[in-house]
Amino acid sequence: MFKRALVCTDFEDSLQRLIMFIPDLVLSGLDKVVFFHNVSLTNEREIPKVDDEALVQARERLAAASEAVLPEGKSVIVDVRSGRVGDNILKAARYHSADVIFLGTPTRSLLTEKILGSTATGIANQLEIPLLILRPQLVATYRDQELALRCQTLFTHLLVPYDGSNSAKYLVSQIKAAAQSADYPRQCTLCWVIDDCIRVELQESKDTVQAQLESIKADLETTGMEVFTEIRQGNPQGEILKSAEVNDISAIAICSGKSKGILKWSVPSFTSALLRSSWYPVIHFPRAT
Repeated sequence: MFKRALVCTDFEDSLQRLIMFIPDLVLSGLDKVVFFHNVSLTNEREIPKVDDEALVQARERLAAASEAVLPEGKSVIVDVRSGRVGDNILKAARYHSADVIFLGTPTRSLLTEKILGSTATGIANQLEIPLLILRPQLVATYRDQELALRCQTLFTHLLVPYDGSNSAKYLVSQIKAAAQSADYPRQCTLCWVIDDCIRVELQESKDTVQAQLESIKADLETTGMEVFTEIRQGNPQGEILKSAEVNDISAIAICSGKSKGILKWSVPSFTSALLRSSWYPVIHFPRAT
């Protein structure tokens, strides 16, 4: 599904643990894994200055990545930079031609997330590549065997919230393109939630919804992917999470238009609510328009 991943860690999100599981990440389809860390500039006497000691320490903490034994054609790189974290992530992603960026996200108050989400917001608004959002708490608590298996199966089975919107159609097109060019995803569950809050006359009938899902399913199955469909009724956010619990998914795939953006917590939306509440990995596909 993805070939070149930029794994961003601040050493507090537990994503640095992934340096011990690079062969497992490769089994998920990746050819190149770049571990990125940013060191902030110091403000000695109000003059920004590179913290050389912190740069050395960061490289030492990530050095074990170079010890990974990988098949021919696979590679791992450590990239440590100094400066503004958002700017440097963008530069590193472009330099390494990353096609996915791994980020951790906190589970704190809404106000805290507005502040801590600013980096992800800037990245999503400037790069047309997906973000894989991981819960640091889960990465930290997995035992080695559990984390190895998680790394191997990151993109195996995607849960795709679908509602017939342009964003949903775009999301499906991206997943289809990925399946045509790689071995992943191997399975996909299309879940349409009929929202209880929408007036009955504006809702799609279940027969109409099922017909649309069957059409999308048939199209995706041309890639060799195994596709499942389900219809739920209720609160979209809650029902999608319930679907994730029972369908043995590896990640939830979502898409939001650029006019709304990702992680703009001040505006209630399905995307931001799901990112705050989901303990499952979430892959956000940004739309070009």
